[in-house]
Amino acid sequence: MSMSTRAMLRWVLLLQLAVAGAIAYAVLRAGVASAWLALACGLAGVLLVRVLITANNFRATAPFASPTPAPFRIGAGAMLRLFAEEFMATLTQSSWFMAQASAHQRIHAGSTAPPLLLLHGYGCNSGYWTHLVRELDAARISHATLDLEPVLAGIDDFVPAVRRAVDALCAASGAARVVIVGHSMGGLVARAYLRDHGSARVAHVFTLGTPHHGTSLASKGPGLNALQMRHDPAGDAPAGAWLRALAASESAQTRALITSLFTHHDNIVAPQTSSVLEGARNIAFGGVGHVALGRNRRVLARLMQEIISLSTPKDNL
Repeated sequence: MSMSTRAMLRWVLLLQLAVAGAIAYAVLRAGVASAWLALACGLAGVLLVRVLITANNFRATAPFASPTPAPFRIGAGAMLRLFAEEFMATLTQSSWFMAQASAHQRIHAGSTAPPLLLLHGYGCNSGYWTHLVRELDAARISHATLDLEPVLAGIDDFVPAVRRAVDALCAASGAARVVIVGHSMGGLVARAYLRDHGSARVAHVFTLGTPHHGTSLASKGPGLNALQMRHDPAGDAPAGAWLRALAASESAQTRALITSLFTHHDNIVAPQTSSVLEGARNIAFGGVGHVALGRNRRVLARLMQEIISLSTPKDNL
């Protein structure tokens, strides 16, 4: 049985703490600092590595970036805030929220909004949605999260679990249809669900930073799902075979059910315009990183506005 994302992140967290402890011990043994300062040095060493990892993601995608439209270009100060937010998002998500969260279903009686099914992205789990879940609970909107596992399986392999989750959420809430929100790979999982099972039980699909046409960074990731998300700008068809087949299976009616929210400063999806899905509604942001899409105030406010606009009495029939 493969290890869950949660278990892997806990091991990574323990490794980071061990490294911080080793650095602190070395500094303390050298006699150049007090115990507290040595501990601070250990933590600073680990944080520096995390900063370099985030910086490397921006560096690796830069050669494949699509041109940033003039309204979304930002200065040095905004770029620094973008980097800081993305760093904090990756740090807190991987080292805290995703390391402890479990998939759940929460029903709010009397809600007029269709319930939401939240699908995370590659290498993540249901803990990614911590910030959106708070917004949904405050608005008393029913929702469920799902852990897409095995971690490195093909995107099609996640569809049966999505179908079960959709059916369970409809049954528990009494709603005829659900809204699916997918971050990154989760948006492709949602589209694969529509391909296999149609839209009878889906009111709408929102994707956040989804590489609808692939991403250059996927070539560095392990797993069949990463292979399916690859983008080759030098090829005759930049999107891979799996993405092309998925697109060919979709009708204009299916695309009309999808809204793609994306950022022109995505540090994981490059080219960033890969998140633009023809025939769907596309909403662009600037000054936001890939992981931060799930916690950025502007993005969450717009997403909640879109979700609430779908509220109709018939969704609870």
